[in-house]
Amino acid sequence: MSAHGIGGRVAIVGMGCTRFGDHWDKGPDELLVDAVDEAIGAVPALTLDDVDAYWVGTQGSGMAGMTLSQALRIGDKPVTRVENYCATGSDAFRNAAYALAAGAYDVVVASGVEKLKDSKYSGLTAVWPPSDGTNVDWTAPGAFSMLAPAYQERYGVSDEELRTTLTHIAWKNHQNGALNPRAQFRKPVARETIEGAMKVAGPLGVFDCSGVADGSAAAILVRAEDAHRYTDTPIYLNGMSFVSGAGDGMAHEGYDFTTFPEVVTATQRAYDQAGITDPRAELAMAEVHDCFTPTELVLMEDLGLSARGEGWKDVQNGAFDRDGVVAINPDGGLKSFGHPIGATGLRMLFECWTQLRGEAGERQLDDPRLALAQNLGGQPGACVAFAAVVGKEPR
Repeated sequence: MSAHGIGGRVAIVGMGCTRFGDHWDKGPDELLVDAVDEAIGAVPALTLDDVDAYWVGTQGSGMAGMTLSQALRIGDKPVTRVENYCATGSDAFRNAAYALAAGAYDVVVASGVEKLKDSKYSGLTAVWPPSDGTNVDWTAPGAFSMLAPAYQERYGVSDEELRTTLTHIAWKNHQNGALNPRAQFRKPVARETIEGAMKVAGPLGVFDCSGVADGSAAAILVRAEDAHRYTDTPIYLNGMSFVSGAGDGMAHEGYDFTTFPEVVTATQRAYDQAGITDPRAELAMAEVHDCFTPTELVLMEDLGLSARGEGWKDVQNGAFDRDGVVAINPDGGLKSFGHPIGATGLRMLFECWTQLRGEAGERQLDDPRLALAQNLGGQPGACVAFAAVVGKEPR
């Protein structure tokens, strides 16, 4: 199998992101307008008329490309709606990037939006199609809570050690979110509060789970060779991969809930395209899909940032704090932003964009050069996975 990718051929020249949280006064259309307007506003040389094609990611807040074209009042332009579980926004970005790299367009926009507050539900809100009855009927907290005891059993981690690890992940992400004016939750949360919170599923308490939010984000993409026509500080897409799993984890004897095989494959392909051989040494930061605290723990090992069975120690030692070896979710992650499905993947890229351009304010990292945006959707054993490496220079 070949997966050559498009590393070094695409650049982001503008981005926009709304505040995530309660937007009772705005619908999906208004949130999209806010995000796209900010992205266009970051590129003085561009107007909406200069954009050749659009992609919009949404899971339950719109149908067809008209979700975006009606909001922006644009006509006679191709607009494609994308949905791919919690990686919906990431896949909108991927499709836009490939169309650009193929030479079909000169300037494209990838956007994402979700109004979960209007749906009364967290997570995926779609009506599931009929099945043969073999699917496991459980909630997202229930599914992801399985990661914790599985990790404990495989690596000999005590209840106390695991709780301290998960608490540190939540504490870290809330500390980071407190510095971000776009985050839903902007207050640090004490470790004692996290540990004493009401339990939701298994060992997971309220503060181990991401919140319910509305939000939108957007990116303007051009070919890498054209980037400096639009901005002095573009960021380049150096590697990108998407993997859709076979969904057989629950029926596979070899699956033990301590890894997301789809994430491992997608990330390694993105690393290969970007020329990354030691991600812990080469990446300055990573935005990862911390839908639940044990998810982030497992991801540290799947992304090659920790050795197998060592991630919990690295978390406790502060390796993934904002001033650690690799800053994980310096914007606060899903933990501080909530998870409006269609917007999350682009929100991750927005933080990479902000940090690499030196515009992150109080949470700014010290001269980051390479960043990873990693997203997944579905559940352990049956998910889709996205990974993108972006940098200040093309590979």
